[in-house]
Amino acid sequence: MEQSSIIERLSTALKTEAEGHAFYKHAAEVTTDELGRDVFNHLASEELEHMGVIAAIADSLKEGKGWMSYQEAVKAGLNIRNQKGLPLFPEENELIERLKSGKTDSDAVKIAIESEEKAVRFYSDMLGEAKTPQEKVFVTKLLDMEKAHLKVLRWEYESLMQNGFWCDFMEYSVEKEME
Repeated sequence: MEQSSIIERLSTALKTEAEGHAFYKHAAEVTTDELGRDVFNHLASEELEHMGVIAAIADSLKEGKGWMSYQEAVKAGLNIRNQKGLPLFPEENELIERLKSGKTDSDAVKIAIESEEKAVRFYSDMLGEAKTPQEKVFVTKLLDMEKAHLKVLRWEYESLMQNGFWCDFMEYSVEKEME
């Protein structure tokens, strides 16, 4: 993928992560279940980390420094978040608007699942177009994290729907998976 296309994709990813962060913070505020709030707050903090990493990589590419390792991007992302700040609350957020029309905990989780499925498709497409090993490692790391978010959200949905139980015992714990 050429440099301008990569930077454009990273800009889209940054916007999407910002929307996800804002949605998860909002969902945590309106969710009635305490454990559900914890899940949404955890996901919001991870989206914030993704934003910093994406911004660091984009800045490095714009400055002609090329790709940095994911760990370097995490450190640089912390500096960006602490010094410059990030666009935490986009002007329009379709996810939050959708949640306002359906305000149940399960609605919040369903919207989050759809959003994470979209993110998985986005990063999968980006990975398919990646050329350099550094680019492939970076996109794979983001893709793996989005897949993990999707897994947690699906488990949370099953928990809300009272699935995932065997003889009245929970077969798995979403919260333990996040530790």
